[in-house]
Amino acid sequence: MFNLILFGPPGSGKGTQSEKLIEKYKFKHLSTGDLLRSEIAQQTPLGMEAKSLMDKGQLVPDEVVIGMISTALDANKDVNGFLFDGFPRTTAQAEALDKLLDFNKTSIGAVLFLQVPEEELISRMVNRAKTSGRSDDADENVQRKRLEVYSRDTLPVANHYRKSDKVVEIEGVGSVDDIFTSLSTIIDKKMSQSV
Repeated sequence: MFNLILFGPPGSGKGTQSEKLIEKYKFKHLSTGDLLRSEIAQQTPLGMEAKSLMDKGQLVPDEVVIGMISTALDANKDVNGFLFDGFPRTTAQAEALDKLLDFNKTSIGAVLFLQVPEEELISRMVNRAKTSGRSDDADENVQRKRLEVYSRDTLPVANHYRKSDKVVEIEGVGSVDDIFTSLSTIIDKKMSQSV
């Protein structure tokens, strides 16, 4: 089993590349947003707890999210690996994920970090607003705020994984196919090393 974190700021292309990587490598996609929606739809105890918090405008605590990931790991023992997208968002989440994976006798194989300059990210997100229907995407100030939160809260996750030499930085500017080829080359290399 090979587990991968696709990492980068909002607008770096994680969603686009995730779809292509899942199709090629048959990874199980683990998006915390999807997990939350699924647990809520199934009205599981974790889902109901999460819904109650979200309805009050509160963040879902790490232990609830980790519980959902644990359930997903248990339900998908035979997959090639997991692709984590949008998680972990904090160092505390990364540490909890590492413990959970270790308990399941697996680990993160690589953290692929999409590098995109800030002005390019803002341009992408403002352009995305034209097709996404999300009015907040069009506001450049909102985008700058999102990037500040990312830098403060999420960027330290990369440093957490650098300690175990798992971070590979990828140029996130260029054609979708060129970036995908770069990602695939690294995944192939890392997978062959982990056999």
